[in-house]
Amino acid sequence: MIRTRFAPSPTGYLHVGGLRTALYSYLFAKNQGGKFLLRIEDTDRERFVADGTQNIINSLQWAGIVPDEGVVNFKLDKLVQKGDKGPYIQSERLDIYKKFADELVEAGNAYHCFCTPERLQELRDTQQKNKQPTGYDQHCLKTMPIDEAKKRARDGEKNVIRLKMPKTGETVFNDLIRGPVTFQNKLVDDQVLLKSDGYPTYHLAVVVDDHLMEITHVIRGEEWISSTPKHLQLYKYFGWKPPEFAHLPLLLNADKSKLSKRQGDVAVHEYMQKGYLKEALINFVAFLGWNPGTEQELFTLDELVKEFSLEKVNKTGAVFNIDKLNWFNKEYIKKLSDAELAGRSINYFRGALSLEQLKKIVPLERERVTTLSELPAALAFAVRLPEYEKEFLIWKKGSIEEVRKILPELHKFLSGIAEKKWNKSDLEKLVGEWVIKNSYSNGSVLWPMRVALSGQQNSPGPFEIAEVLGKDESMARITTALQKV
Repeated sequence: MIRTRFAPSPTGYLHVGGLRTALYSYLFAKNQGGKFLLRIEDTDRERFVADGTQNIINSLQWAGIVPDEGVVNFKLDKLVQKGDKGPYIQSERLDIYKKFADELVEAGNAYHCFCTPERLQELRDTQQKNKQPTGYDQHCLKTMPIDEAKKRARDGEKNVIRLKMPKTGETVFNDLIRGPVTFQNKLVDDQVLLKSDGYPTYHLAVVVDDHLMEITHVIRGEEWISSTPKHLQLYKYFGWKPPEFAHLPLLLNADKSKLSKRQGDVAVHEYMQKGYLKEALINFVAFLGWNPGTEQELFTLDELVKEFSLEKVNKTGAVFNIDKLNWFNKEYIKKLSDAELAGRSINYFRGALSLEQLKKIVPLERERVTTLSELPAALAFAVRLPEYEKEFLIWKKGSIEEVRKILPELHKFLSGIAEKKWNKSDLEKLVGEWVIKNSYSNGSVLWPMRVALSGQQNSPGPFEIAEVLGKDESMARITTALQKV
């Protein structure tokens, strides 16, 4: 069975690049009838963020990317794990990593290193000064007998365990996105596998976990492509079959630099808070490096599952175009019913309106807003008439005298319209006929009517507003306008 995983490190909140990795891993597994697993790689204790794991889980759940196995939820301040290959949190697997690190040392495929940080920094400085590739020089391997190294380690002397990387030949592998990739082994560093605090580095933990959890396909960012020779060497030393690898292209800013917070939001929860719909963000992120090869742009998650394949993932970086995301969001807002839009946006109103009230007023601005968070400000006039200057009521080259003449007549006409006809369609027809009958221009009537109802120069049309406000509130607002002029 195809088994993929998303294995984030909780050193921060879920990045949109991480969301894309999770999405592609999920889509590939589901397209192949396989399983998608969530593993938490929390071994970087220096950069560990306390609520990072909860944020990752909440963000994935919000997006609809639900793991079949692994860390599946966060309840009552505890991580909920599901599956028979756990634990799925690396900090709970330290004994496992120690066992395999010791096996590598016993087999001569790894070694203890006692070099101080000062020596390592001095080595790096010298290499850089001489314009040499930076990396460990195998000092402890070359100068210390194995038995002595083991004894010093047993005696509790501070050390790390390093991978013994061959320094001749090549490592060649087939990347499912990029094709054949070749590395010269002499340029690959003797990576630290187990740190002095007993925690593994990414390189040991990821290989051990992917093997024990039976991962068949590793889908990750291209920043890990240079680590793949180390991982393949570990698979070789352990005698395990490696998974297939697919390295995704970078996400880029508009100026083609790597996507970073300096140029905009990068965390998924920031887009959640701003009122982007999950359908829009998922659809947008899916297209950051993948193309279905058709003209279709709007895809549900189920449709993405059916269409997705790694063969259609690009090799080059994908530009994160916020304007395109905004387009997707507006399109998905249009697809929601008024009731659905009200339900999804109610939290942004912070209790100012009930769900029933929202259902009535969201139609006024649904075509004009880009995100749900814009609705409270856009619809504030529907809750309470804002203060405005009487000059707002004047249509283009009209005059206050014209407003003083027409607005009272309009008020009198509207007051005679029956309650049952107080709807957009009938109001538009009746007022239109009244305008023609009195030889007025549309602007000289509809502009002051709209401003009187909304208190704004930019707002939906007067008939839409009047229908939502109802006759009594509409007439009261026009009375207020009359008092201003």
